[in-house]
Parts: sequence; C-alpha cells; structure tokens
Amino acid sequence: MIKFLLWCILLILCWPLALLALILYPIVWLLLLPFRIVGIVVEGVLESLWALVTLPARLMRGPQSVQKT
Repeated sequence: MIKFLLWCILLILCWPLALLALILYPIVWLLLLPFRIVGIVVEGVLESLWALVTLPARLMRGPQSVQKT
C-alpha cells in the first residue's frame, strides 16, 4: 500500500518518471529473480549444514529437548 501511495505522489509531481517506474519495475523484478533463487538455495544449504553440525549435540541432550514443529 505504501508503494502505491508513493507512486501516486510521484505521479502527481512528475508523471513521466512515474510512468517510467511503472514500466521498469517488472523488468527489474525479473532481473533480480535469479539472485533471490540463489539466496534461497544458499540459505537452505547453510541451514542443512548447521543442522548436521549441531546434530550430535541435539542427540546427546535426549528426547525431552526435541522441538516439535
């Protein structure tokens, strides 16, 4: 909602820039999409490695400390 309100203000102040932003926003979103996908993959790999590293400590604590998600 805030983005829309900012765009409306920009439309009132400088309509050519607002139209340019309206056209370029999907293009920039598509260009940044691979970086988001890589970020999700890297986060998953690091989370898996952290789970693997902390597995022995979690096993030593016993079943009472296992969190149910």
